[in-house]
Amino acid sequence: MRKRGESTLYVRNLRELDATQLALAGGKGANLGELMKIEGVQVPPGFCVTTEAFRQIVAPVLSDPSAGGPESTDPDRGGPRSAIESVTLPDDLVEAIAGAMAELGEQTPCAVRSSATAEDLPTASFAGQQDSFLNVVGTPAILDAVRRCWASLFTDRAVAYRERNNIDHRAVEMAVIVQQMVDAEAAGVLFTADPVSGNRRVSTVDATHGLGEALVSGLVTPDTFHVRDAVQTRSGGQVGDAVQTRSGGQPGDHEIVSRTVAGEHPALTDEQVVRLVRLGRRIEAHFGRPQDIEWCRTGDNFAMVQSRPITTLFPIPKATDGQNHVYLSVGHQQMMTDAMKPLGVSVWQMIAMAPMHEAGGRLWVDVAGRVSTPSTRAALLTLIGQGDPLFRDALESVLDEGFLPLQPDPEPGASTPGGPAPSTSKPSPGPAKPEPIATDPAIVAGLIERSQASIAALARDIAGKTGPELFEFMVEAVREQKRVLTDSQSIQAVMAGMEASWWLNEHLEQWLGEKNAADTLTLSAPGNITSEMGLALLDVADAIRPHPEMVKQLEDGILPEAAEPFLERFGMRCAGEIDITRPRWRERPETLAPILLDNVRNFQPGAAKRRFEEGRQQALDKEADVLTRLRALPDGASKAAETKRMIDRVRTFIGYREYPKYDIICRLFLYKQALLREAGSEDVFFLTYEELRAGRIDPELVRRRKDEFRTHAAMTPPRVLTSDGEMANGAYRRDDLPDGALAGLGVSAGTVEGRARVVLDMADADLEPGDILVTAYTDPSWTPVFVAVAGLVTEVGGLMTHGAVIAREYGLPAVVGVVGATRLIEDGQRIRLHGTEGYVEIL
Repeated sequence: MRKRGESTLYVRNLRELDATQLALAGGKGANLGELMKIEGVQVPPGFCVTTEAFRQIVAPVLSDPSAGGPESTDPDRGGPRSAIESVTLPDDLVEAIAGAMAELGEQTPCAVRSSATAEDLPTASFAGQQDSFLNVVGTPAILDAVRRCWASLFTDRAVAYRERNNIDHRAVEMAVIVQQMVDAEAAGVLFTADPVSGNRRVSTVDATHGLGEALVSGLVTPDTFHVRDAVQTRSGGQVGDAVQTRSGGQPGDHEIVSRTVAGEHPALTDEQVVRLVRLGRRIEAHFGRPQDIEWCRTGDNFAMVQSRPITTLFPIPKATDGQNHVYLSVGHQQMMTDAMKPLGVSVWQMIAMAPMHEAGGRLWVDVAGRVSTPSTRAALLTLIGQGDPLFRDALESVLDEGFLPLQPDPEPGASTPGGPAPSTSKPSPGPAKPEPIATDPAIVAGLIERSQASIAALARDIAGKTGPELFEFMVEAVREQKRVLTDSQSIQAVMAGMEASWWLNEHLEQWLGEKNAADTLTLSAPGNITSEMGLALLDVADAIRPHPEMVKQLEDGILPEAAEPFLERFGMRCAGEIDITRPRWRERPETLAPILLDNVRNFQPGAAKRRFEEGRQQALDKEADVLTRLRALPDGASKAAETKRMIDRVRTFIGYREYPKYDIICRLFLYKQALLREAGSEDVFFLTYEELRAGRIDPELVRRRKDEFRTHAAMTPPRVLTSDGEMANGAYRRDDLPDGALAGLGVSAGTVEGRARVVLDMADADLEPGDILVTAYTDPSWTPVFVAVAGLVTEVGGLMTHGAVIAREYGLPAVVGVVGATRLIEDGQRIRLHGTEGYVEIL
């Protein structure tokens, strides 16, 4: 126990604290100390019972086996809560608190609040997880409240919150804040950024009469104010003199105030709201990020009683030019919306064909330049809308607000601003005829042969490279990769298949009333490396099925030797494969065991060959039917001849659409193996490529990056994000749906009814024939699952994303872009999927 002369270690005045003393004062205490240092910001006086007291008094309780350990939350079974609430406080702590109370005023009503070291952090707020006590009067009552605050660290909600955020129970310590109560006429919460939309230029104020505890507890409906463009002049920390605008405000005014008042008399006037928001902007500038601030008002004066970072805002890509930017999510286009580790982000930025920005562990493409003129804006909206209507609606919702004012179109011949558009879908308005490339299967064969030769050369040349030589080699390897993928003939082959598909859909609907005819005409198209992968796993099942010992291996989660040829060809793939740090099938072959076991049980020998042949025959029958019906029309011979040409083109080239992605993933695996050999630890996944190239791994940096990744992984990225932080996800504008139906984008024709299987991890798939797979997204790694199901529903996707392409090739009815599908559809429910019309009914 500390000597009396050292008792000040137990208690500190709030004015002595600052942001560097998180370990001593906890998040709330450190932030209050910082608030007191901001000119013009009032904070009620008080003191902090430090974590030193917690360690000296509570730690021995937690080490007592009879207390049940820090994760025990039952107060009736001798757990830590009851033990802490009854602990005897040492004299020197009592003396220190009594001295601090004498300075504050022995009979001063106080608020006693917890301040844990894992509280009010940039990555976890812990809001409301520990207890607070109001109107506590006198030292004995204060001492009791301090004990109860310590004990609240072990309530069930606090323990569950720490477990959810991967925070060690024993690593968390608690300080306690004792602060003079404010006789508030009004109180509430100020968010310096809109917590719903994410807009950093909009502040939100919730206000109620009297104390704010009822508001925080959800017992009252607050007055709500939204204030846009409150001026904060950072120079010298001064607040600007902008004038607020109310309803009917004058032109030239700055702040815009909108409000919803719960009662007859608002808790704040508009003038008070604007002044409060300006104070919030000053606090935000001091802390360097948006803040969640608790405030109270007495008369016309505001006091701040807490400030913490807003941890729910999606980060914004860094930009230093002061201009407005609009970012589209690359993850939604690539069917992988999970957070990526820093190495994954930086390597994808290296190999990408267009500049990409990082925020929240995701990649973004800035399209501000592409929407700056009427013509380029219209072209981009058409492009995006063809692939994903939600993307278009989200982007339009931002642009319709005037976020990026239009500039005049350039003179003919002038360059288009903004560079290339993201390759989400169709590149120009309306279906266009394909580029003039011969309909010759030898072209695709040649492209694949050149790609394979380049990958083989990479595997040969990267072997044995170490140190600076390895990193220099990888830079050159990326240049070679881009050369292969940007080969003009390769791009023409991809576009020829896609545009022929669009041409067929448009013209056959116009001439024959046949909707999405290309879905059937592309069944079992040759040369699709991704669909071949799913059929190849059926062949592996055929090799295993006759051998009980191999089946037993599968049941134990082990892939038999018979799967080796499959891994040799496809072992570089995995879920979320655009992130180089994700474990590949070659590295974790057990991932495939459940799917392979389902194939063994649910299919007969030769299923792959039969399935492919059945699809090919359906396509041939459809071709014959279409051509016969066309010939019966006016000018039918010409229509049929043109359609036949397009059918031949689509079947020649549509399969190649999947090959460039396969090429990329093959190379990524070779890069990954080389980098892991060089570094010897997966800690390198939390460094960027340039940091890794620079040398030594910094353990502290790795630790911080791991914390950031956990935070980012818990966030859901929007489809569209602005440089103001505004998030937009879009909505379907449809009035043609049955009641209760879930809208989506139909990407593969057909209607099917079956049992919904909600699967978030492919390794957990347990599917039977006739099931309908419901998941968040599917990249090519999910293809082996497609052969076992009757339909597909995803939350993310577009007309030409990989899941849609393979669903069409397998003849699998599919609806993508169904918002909240994995939440709204329960596993095991019976559903009806309408792949042509684009909606799902829950039966």
